[in-house]
Amino acid sequence: MSNKKYDVITFGSATQDVFMSSRKFQVVEGENFVTKKGICVSLGSKILMDDVAFFVGGCGVNSAVTFARQGLKTAHAGMIGKDGNGQAVKEELKKHGVSTDLLKETDKWPTAFSVIVSHPDIGRSILKKLGACHQYTDKEVELDKLKAEWFYLGSLSSFSYKAFAPVVNFARENGIKVAANPVGDTQLSEGLEELRSLLNKLDILVVNQEEASLLTGIDYKKEDEIFDKLDEMMGGVAVMTKGPEGVVVSDGKNRYSAGIPESGMVDRTGAGDAFGSAFTAGYGEKRDIVHAIQLGTANATSVLQEFGATNGLLTKDEWGDWPKVDVEVK
Repeated sequence: MSNKKYDVITFGSATQDVFMSSRKFQVVEGENFVTKKGICVSLGSKILMDDVAFFVGGCGVNSAVTFARQGLKTAHAGMIGKDGNGQAVKEELKKHGVSTDLLKETDKWPTAFSVIVSHPDIGRSILKKLGACHQYTDKEVELDKLKAEWFYLGSLSSFSYKAFAPVVNFARENGIKVAANPVGDTQLSEGLEELRSLLNKLDILVVNQEEASLLTGIDYKKEDEIFDKLDEMMGGVAVMTKGPEGVVVSDGKNRYSAGIPESGMVDRTGAGDAFGSAFTAGYGEKRDIVHAIQLGTANATSVLQEFGATNGLLTKDEWGDWPKVDVEVK
């Protein structure tokens, strides 16, 4: 049994990401697309890429790198395949000083894989292939090895959502604080009721507007009602991100809101992970929501400037090239 104790242990996906960008992609509108727009290519054609790049990603990895760069003793608990992509994940974690002692390797499933297809300055879509990290269920988690001040649970998609409740309950029983960004498709569908029942055991919840609406059952436009409900459902800090409109946070007593700085954007992959993990790091350090919002926003803005979800993440005492955002408190 490991006797090590970490500042933070992260949970969530670990993937090999391939970024493919081309101005030859066509953006078309149609009712067949959920967002009413799609990135398309001509069937049977060859498309010239402007950029192709390989990076490691996944919310478990992305958040672990943020915590490590913020000077925290960090480990990632998850699973990779015994393949080249898995070794790339392992090496990326080690490069940033993240412990891999809790990282399992398996030959049953390959490492998860994503292809990020983008048109410069317009947008991107992600093609994902589930893999080993999505099989990291309650049966794979070795609870007796999880010794930390904080757990950070990112998106737990597919079968991995089954680990959420055991990990959260274990944390509560052992005085470990929990931050969660439960955006996995399965968590927000068949695991929704279980997720709702565990909100009162979270210290920090990070969701976007649509996810907050789904969790509370309230129209996403009714912001005050959503936060009234979240305050009722949980005793910790509720964070709702609003994309280009910034963020709103409630601690049950006050509401905090902030926009985002004006900046460029190369790719937005990993920006949500960058915000949630840096917010948690900032809050854990000072118990100051204003500071946490400013650090989370700075980290997310910085990661937007480069391809790759771990490139551009800020290190301790770095704030990027933008002024700290103003935070309004009500």
